[in-house]
Amino acid sequence: MERKRLTYGFAAGVIATGVFIAGGSLAAVESMVGDAVKGETLYHACQACHSLDDNDLGPKHRGVVGRRAGSVADYSYSKALMTSGLTWDEATLDRWLTNPSALVPGTKMFFQISDAQQRADVIAYLKLQK
Repeated sequence: MERKRLTYGFAAGVIATGVFIAGGSLAAVESMVGDAVKGETLYHACQACHSLDDNDLGPKHRGVVGRRAGSVADYSYSKALMTSGLTWDEATLDRWLTNPSALVPGTKMFFQISDAQQRADVIAYLKLQK
């Protein structure tokens, strides 16, 4: 009986976070709903290298959603990112923040966010920074 409650609680929690159980394994739903207010707080960690309006160790982030990767004219990108052909949409940013060097081997970016909800929150915040 206890096991059933734990299983049910796990399944309910997983469904609520945008993941569903299929054939006994977990499969991610295309996107999670992000909270831009939480994302703004989480973005403070990004500010070790980035700013919304000025290039620093990393390129400026204002307008990043929808922008072609490696396209800020006055920033020195890695060749890998400049030739990646990526455009920063929600799905690409999620993959990038999960593991930048897996998405674009040879990139200078090393920071990762392992928590899917936190990535969704940061992306929601960045979407508002037009």
